[in-house]
Amino acid sequence: MGAAMYEKDFRISYLFDYYGNALTDKRKDAIDLYYNEDLSLAEIAEHINITRQGVRDAIKHGEATLLELEEKLGFAGKLDAWKAAMEEIRKYAEAIKFSKNNINYYRILDESADGILNKIKDLIGE
Repeated sequence: MGAAMYEKDFRISYLFDYYGNALTDKRKDAIDLYYNEDLSLAEIAEHINITRQGVRDAIKHGEATLLELEEKLGFAGKLDAWKAAMEEIRKYAEAIKFSKNNINYYRILDESADGILNKIKDLIGE
């Protein structure tokens, strides 16, 4: 493996999962090989039969496209928010499940129900 062309932004690999199909084949291959296979620019150039500069340009333009798509569409960010909210809802449900013998059962039940309802409102935008 050669030296990195610059510090890798590993958000790109994450965004590639969402928006990779929007890239041209050359950019898609370059991004995939650079971020997911950890190949050097020279190795990628040989693999897809373009110059090192062509690989560098394909990666830079591909990164810009992925970041722009996330800025405009926000799918990755929305999914992250949903995952975090579902984790909080799971914790509220566990609190309900395991509080049966707690002297504060009704308070825990009420607070957990409120927490779940608030998370749902946040997710659906009410």
